[in-house]
Amino acid sequence: MVPALAPLLPGGVLRPGTVVSVTGSTSLALALLAAPSQAGSWCAAVGVPGLGLLAAAEHGVDLERLVLVGHPGAAWATVVATLVEALDVIVVRPGRGAAESDVRRLAARVREREAVVVSLGAWTGADVALTQTRCRWEGLGAGHGHLQSRRVEVQSSGRGAAARPRSAVLWLPATGGQAEPLETVPASAPSVVPDDASRAMGQTA
Repeated sequence: MVPALAPLLPGGVLRPGTVVSVTGSTSLALALLAAPSQAGSWCAAVGVPGLGLLAAAEHGVDLERLVLVGHPGAAWATVVATLVEALDVIVVRPGRGAAESDVRRLAARVREREAVVVSLGAWTGADVALTQTRCRWEGLGAGHGHLQSRRVEVQSSGRGAAARPRSAVLWLPATGGQAEPLETVPASAPSVVPDDASRAMGQTA
């Protein structure tokens, strides 16, 4: 697991057979894929057609081990259930109006196959729920500079071993593109840039 994310997860790792929901940051979901893909696990992204491959690579995702299913439509749960049979970690944006029965069946299949599903957005009964609560871009001065790194605060909750609330402040991304613990990256003069402004500048939120 990426060291910056370890404090947010029970045992510091993505546990096989679990569902992790991520709210507020696609970058956080990509960071969760980095270590498994680098270790040789096959990963997938389902229902995320706007996923930036450059951003994924900068976060450390091995693109040679990433399968993309951009538009699964109403069959998203079936697609994910099929991928769980062969792959290790699947990022999915559940379809609108996802049926509770589909969610429960899929979670059961994930436990059975000892895979990991990372949901972009809320997931009823998720084992771990990660929520980005604060965000601050740094690197801009008064009319000069460029966005270099983003400081975020993430809160973690969940069930079982994840029931105890946790939080961490990290760089996501750091100047090198990947997630880093806050204390490992020197801070520049602070600049606050709202997420919508950063997207307008071509940055990945």
